[in-house]
Formats: sequence, C-alpha cells, structure tokens
Amino acid sequence: MKSVDLVIVGGGPAGMSAAVAAYDAGIKDILILERDKSLGGILRQCIHNGFGLHRFKEELTGPEYAYRYEIQVKERNIPFKTETMVLDISEDKVVTAMNSTDGMFQIKAKAIILAMGCRERPKGALNIAGTRPAGIFTAGTAQKFVNMDGYMPGKKVVILGSGDIGLIMARRMTLEGAEVKAVCELMPYSGGLARNIEQCLNDFGIPLMLSHTVVEIHGKERVEGVTIAKVDDRRRPIPETKQYIECDTLLLSCGLLPENELTRAAGISIDRITSGAVVDENRQTDIEGVFACGNVLHVHDLVDYVSEESDIAGKAAARYIKGENAAALPCTVELETDGRVRYTVPQRIVGKEDVTVYFRVADVFRDIKITVRDGERVIISKKKQKVAPGEMETVKITKDMLASLEGNKLTFSIE
Repeated sequence: MKSVDLVIVGGGPAGMSAAVAAYDAGIKDILILERDKSLGGILRQCIHNGFGLHRFKEELTGPEYAYRYEIQVKERNIPFKTETMVLDISEDKVVTAMNSTDGMFQIKAKAIILAMGCRERPKGALNIAGTRPAGIFTAGTAQKFVNMDGYMPGKKVVILGSGDIGLIMARRMTLEGAEVKAVCELMPYSGGLARNIEQCLNDFGIPLMLSHTVVEIHGKERVEGVTIAKVDDRRRPIPETKQYIECDTLLLSCGLLPENELTRAAGISIDRITSGAVVDENRQTDIEGVFACGNVLHVHDLVDYVSEESDIAGKAAARYIKGENAAALPCTVELETDGRVRYTVPQRIVGKEDVTVYFRVADVFRDIKITVRDGERVIISKKKQKVAPGEMETVKITKDMLASLEGNKLTFSIE
C-alpha cells in the first residue's frame, strides 16, 4: 500500500486550491484524485464570465478560472490522477480508488481533503406528474451539451427553478436561438444571484414567474408542453391558476446537493441543512485529519469563495501533517441559528483566532440586523438593507470576542 502525506479527492477549483495552499505551506507529498478526464471540475463547461472578480481582480470565464489553478498545480509538480474513482475512505485514512491504468489500489494518507463538489437534484426527486418523454434535462446537463458537445437540447424551453445555473442557461439557450418561454420558481423569491436575474432574464425579456411550479409534463415520445400553476403559501398548486405552455424542452434547476456519499460512508457527521460535513473553522470534520471544502461542504454562490475556503482547508491540513495541531482540539464554541439564518459554516470553533463565518438566510429580509449573541449578550450587530437566500453572507468573529465569551454557544439571528 502506497503512503502519501495528503490525498485530495476531487480536482475541481476546491481540490486544486487546497492542493496549492497545502504545497505552499510546506507539504510536497500530495496526490489529487479526479474522476473526470481532466482537472477543472464543473468550471470546464461554464463558459460565461463573472468568475474571479474577488480572487484575481478580473473577470474570467469558468475554464479560464480553472486553468489559472491548473497552471499553479502543474508549476508545483503536484501529482494528480484523472479518470480515477474513489470508492471508499476509511476512518484510519485509507483511500480505496480505481482507474483503467492502475486497477483498484489503496493509499494510506496522513490527511485527506474532501473536495468532490455537488450535483443537481434530478427529476425523480421532484415528483411531477406525467410520462417520461425525451426533452427533460437538468440545467447542468443542458449546459454541457451546448457548451462542450455542441448539441442543442431543444428550441422551445421552459425552465423550472431559478438557481444560478437555470438563469444562466435561460440566457445561453436564447443566444443559441431557442425561445425560453418562462422561468418558474416555486418559492416567492429567486434562488440565484441578483446580477444573474438582471443579466440573464431581464435583459432578454424572459419572464420570471415566482410562486409557480410545473404540475404536469405532456408528451409521450418528446415533451410537447407543460402545465404550470401558481402555488399558495404552503406551496400547494392552486387549480384555477393552471396554464398550459407549449414547449419541447424542460430544464430543471431545482437545487444542488453536495456529493457526500463518501463522507457518509466514512462515518463523518453530516449537517441536515447543508447536507455537507460538520466542520470547525479549519474545515476539519469530526474524523481527525479529514477536511472538507468547496461545494461538497456547502453550496457556494461564487467560486471565489470556494477557493478562499479551500485555502483554509489546505493550510490546516498542512499544519495537521506537520504535527502543529496533532490532535483535534476539544470543541470550545458551538454555532447555532434562529431558523431565519439557515446554517453557518463552520458549525463549531475550536481555536482562539479570528474566524470568518459564512451563512445563508431562509427568506428575503429587508432592513434587518444580523445579530450574534453570547447568551443574552450581543457581540455583533450588523445592519443590512436586504439579505436573500441566493447570496452568501459573512461575519467575522475576532479572537478578542472569542476570548471574552461567557458561554460555549454563539447564536446567529436576523432581527
């Protein structure tokens, strides 16, 4: 069995960022395992711009952003295996994987970083009435067909869900000559970034129908149309609002799910809201020496934040390997939410240094205060004109705040 200091599962932006950060922190014995045929992850098919504004201070396309990191990986001669599927991760950090060159093999790692990314919610999870005709795709699958394979999925399109991929595909399909009839969103607000609503829908006159869903798909061999309906405040379709839209394609943009089968199989605790691992501020899971970052931990709105978080994981893994935090520290502070704040990452803080906490809210709130409490004592109160589920929020917990805590819980709330 081969031994490697650091194994990184996933060669997308998270895995590459973590590898570069760990290498620069002094760990040279690194191996990246990627199941696709090349590094870059989902960014390879994201040919639109808008990436890198925070990270590189310039606007890049997805492939350009990924290539920046691929260059950094290759400049450092960090080894990677592509077309390699990781099958299992054990509690004692043995990685079992396979590919067509090496067959099945095992690697004993001193530390592991999980960076497997996320996948789209499939049609089977949506429970829409109707047959199973051709012409139903997830938005990401359609994106791959158009941007990488040169195929058009259809000519008359309805999109269900207003996540960022769905919004971007509304524009992409329009630019390729398709007619996008409508984007339907079950919730009373969009799940995408405000800039994408403006640039991808409003600029092209594509209607965004909030509080609407698809209740039936028509067609036997190929989609012929869909019936949509407005939903009430309990998200149940209102029968008298049904309307038929003729189309030959239905794209689904109904949320992303972290790829956490390996994480669960390893016995790592999963957060029920994020569907990612429960981690501390170093992105260490409850298995010592196993870290998680990127969209496998929680779904990010910007890839720049993925790289930022992966830097944290890479540097922390390097410290762990070098014995600078040889054992998992006892948990000192648990982070809780009031429901209006859906979740925080990290979920716990074990050290005494400054920590940036990422979180998402459960609804659109205006003229509010983001509050962090130590028991009854308010330690942070931050005014915001508007917060929305599609936009990641952050607050900084300073080391002085941590040193002055009276309890072992911090509660995040919207007031």
